[in-house]
Amino acid sequence: MVTKRKKQGTYMISVVADMYSIHPQTLRLYEREGLLRPSRSDGNTRLYTDEDLERLEFILNLARDLGVNIAGIAIVLQMRERMEAMNAQMGDFVEYVRTEMLGRMQQTQQAGLVPLVPRRPASGPVIVVKQTKKK
Repeated sequence: MVTKRKKQGTYMISVVADMYSIHPQTLRLYEREGLLRPSRSDGNTRLYTDEDLERLEFILNLARDLGVNIAGIAIVLQMRERMEAMNAQMGDFVEYVRTEMLGRMQQTQQAGLVPLVPRRPASGPVIVVKQTKKK
């Protein structure tokens, strides 16, 4: 994927079309199909941000290099967004579990309780201790 843009700023449709050697109608089609969502100026001019251009590069890579049609691109983009959302949820869940476990370990230590599962030494063999019943 070739990056043909500078950092920061917004770009009008004619500039973006020239940067990527595509017709402005193609950009309008991508917007109409929901693939791109450029912002608008007060005069209703389409303004493409760096994020929009990054998404456009991904779309063009799918269309030009891989031969994916517009319907396929829409599906790929939806799947990509879902995966990003799921990844964020998974990260939140892992952080929640980590926080809960650390909190419970601290409570256990403060209460002077012995954990049900003893911690293994960092190195060396695992030592199994059997308790015998007193008669």
